[in-house]
Amino acid sequence: MPVTPQTSPPPDASLRFQGETLTLLRQGALWIERHKLLVVSDLHFGKAAAYAAKGQMLPPYDTDATLDLVEALCAAKLPRTCISLGDSFHDPEAEARLSPAQCQRIRALTDTTDWHWIEGNHDPVPPVHLGGHAASVLHVGDLVFRHEPSGAHGEIAGHLHPVAKVKSRGRSIRTKCFITDDTALILPSLGAFTGGLNVSHEAFDTCLEDKRRIFATGTSGIYEIAQSRLIPDRRLA
Repeated sequence: MPVTPQTSPPPDASLRFQGETLTLLRQGALWIERHKLLVVSDLHFGKAAAYAAKGQMLPPYDTDATLDLVEALCAAKLPRTCISLGDSFHDPEAEARLSPAQCQRIRALTDTTDWHWIEGNHDPVPPVHLGGHAASVLHVGDLVFRHEPSGAHGEIAGHLHPVAKVKSRGRSIRTKCFITDDTALILPSLGAFTGGLNVSHEAFDTCLEDKRRIFATGTSGIYEIAQSRLIPDRRLA
């Protein structure tokens, strides 16, 4: 009988940051082994349902797909603590659009870990009955977790949904990425139905120094991309 070759899992990336060893996961999440800490950002539960409520009939599968991803990460890493970096819910009405099964899945996550909801601009008051703890800013050692990046020393944030665009073999590739100037770190969005902001955009200039490291996510792993390879998005006239 033919033998199926064993394949190793796609590589993640290790990064020294403010005295901590961070693991950048190919799914777009962050793992800190020393603290058994999993960090996710911008889940945007209920986004497609919010669009549907406004007349844009989109398939309402994004929340379940995002929960699948978070559950798989928790099953793989067995975190003691989880931090969701804001905009976990797409808007203040997102809770009402969740199905009972989705609420049960979220509650299972918050019941089995020390779960923290960082307050975002979309969800300033996360639903209390879904468990977890709400905070505007959270400190773990010398690390500072908040939603909107300010460039503060030791800051880990989300909000901007960074993506990197490069040219490869005659075509452009655009993918979610982590971006850091070694003082602050911005995570990509983990939500299944979220767009992204090109890291060449001027919005990153207000919170990061010019010299930056970009780690792109992909099905084959996480890879660092030189700044010189980045290209901006084409602006619409």
